[in-house]
Amino acid sequence: MDDTLITALLVEDDARLARLTATYLDKHKVVTTVVGDGEAGLAEAGRQRFDVILLDLMLPGMSGIEVCQTLRRRTDVPIIMLTARGEEADRVLGLELGADDYLPKPFSPRELLARIRAAVRRARGQAGPRLRALAVGELVLDPGTRVARLDGEAIDLTSYEFSLLYALAENAGRALSRDRLMELARGNAEEAFDRSIDVHISRVRQKLGDDPRRPRWIRTVRGVGYQLLRPTDRR
Repeated sequence: MDDTLITALLVEDDARLARLTATYLDKHKVVTTVVGDGEAGLAEAGRQRFDVILLDLMLPGMSGIEVCQTLRRRTDVPIIMLTARGEEADRVLGLELGADDYLPKPFSPRELLARIRAAVRRARGQAGPRLRALAVGELVLDPGTRVARLDGEAIDLTSYEFSLLYALAENAGRALSRDRLMELARGNAEEAFDRSIDVHISRVRQKLGDDPRRPRWIRTVRGVGYQLLRPTDRR
């Protein structure tokens, strides 16, 4: 993975930060295109396919939140939010709108690089030795194509949502803690926060048509985490 070329789009209005970040990433085989506002970011993302999009939250004109929301309607490319606003509410909002990861400023370029590589590994189905398709009742997950199907119909999941659902499916019937889910879905020891898992699980539930009060697929286990229900677990 480290020797594989990655293409990134960096949407950042701080010209100095953008230049320094792009220079560092380019030296580590992440070919980075830089634009300074949201409209330009959307236009560039429409012109070519990137492996990952790095998106600042505070942008002139169209906000990063609006850009993220628009991008997610058009593409499943991994999105990493970059922002000086580090409050949990802002992180949760970005994740709810479709971002795959979140890195507050100031950030370490090495950590950003690690997160980029992890996001691209997940998107390319290279996050770990998970090569076999899984079936849990009517739910089928293919890690090779990163496609999940329910009753034969494809579900529109982001790369990280697929990784979470796959981790749950691999352990169907068992409750997994939030820490364990983060470890399995990310494929490395990157720092994350518990609330992000809750947001992603909520989005997966919505896409499965699941009711958390009367779950058919994902059950919340109080004091532990989450469990993917097998057909025999349903009541």
